[in-house]
Amino acid sequence: MNLLGAVAAALIAGQGQAVQLEYPEEAGLASIHIVWNKQQIPFAQLQDRWFTVIGVDLGTAAGDYPAAVTFTYADGHTRTLTETVTVESRDFPTTRLDVAPKYVDLSEADGARAAREADEIAAIYETLTPTAYWTEPFQVPIPGVAGGRNFGHRRVFNDQPRAPHSGADLTASTGTEIQASNRGRIVLAKNLFFSGNAVFIDHGLGVYSAYLHLSEIRVAPGDMVEQGQVIGLAGATGRVTGPHLHWGVRITDARVDPFSLPGLGGPVVGVE
Repeated sequence: MNLLGAVAAALIAGQGQAVQLEYPEEAGLASIHIVWNKQQIPFAQLQDRWFTVIGVDLGTAAGDYPAAVTFTYADGHTRTLTETVTVESRDFPTTRLDVAPKYVDLSEADGARAAREADEIAAIYETLTPTAYWTEPFQVPIPGVAGGRNFGHRRVFNDQPRAPHSGADLTASTGTEIQASNRGRIVLAKNLFFSGNAVFIDHGLGVYSAYLHLSEIRVAPGDMVEQGQVIGLAGATGRVTGPHLHWGVRITDARVDPFSLPGLGGPVVGVE
């Protein structure tokens, strides 16, 4: 469907979903950007199309959300159309977990450390790289693993409610090789209080993936990694109940189900 007219049809996505938008190349078209989640997100050009990905945070209320898309041409003129993203509600169950008491009732030192690390991660997610490092669909970081659909579950640790689960937990024994879900730049690779040994990848266009609770990290900040490259080994570090991989994705700081990214078979809404 050609959506280069005045107003496009609605895009439908559930809470916590990734939404991909595409437009065909036009003569003289120099750039495209969309305003979403209070940010101006650029499109990247790939052969005969322009594309970007936006994220609907898991906490976004159901309803219709207009988003302005602006086309800028080489001669300086622009035109804008409105895309409407219709957000549908999803049912997120509650999960109760028992963990070491120090991860629930934090000491003063642990609380200060966790706060510093939260600020560091927030600064990462606030940074939007204006280009796309990837050209292929995203893939699951453990080939063949299709489980781990606990994204968005409301979590209760030791009978104390906490924030909803912002990633998917993939079954993995300690030492399982963890692969980069797509090409990108390593922006964090170190031990964190809650997340244990962690690796964060910037894929560009505001898309970040995180790999937590690793037993071993095999990359360093600044490294460019390719899709499928081993970035670490699964483990049980940080606040966990056993070995597994927490795979998380943020898109312009929206918490989205990683299984909804393009190419993973999830309910991604695309514009053709």
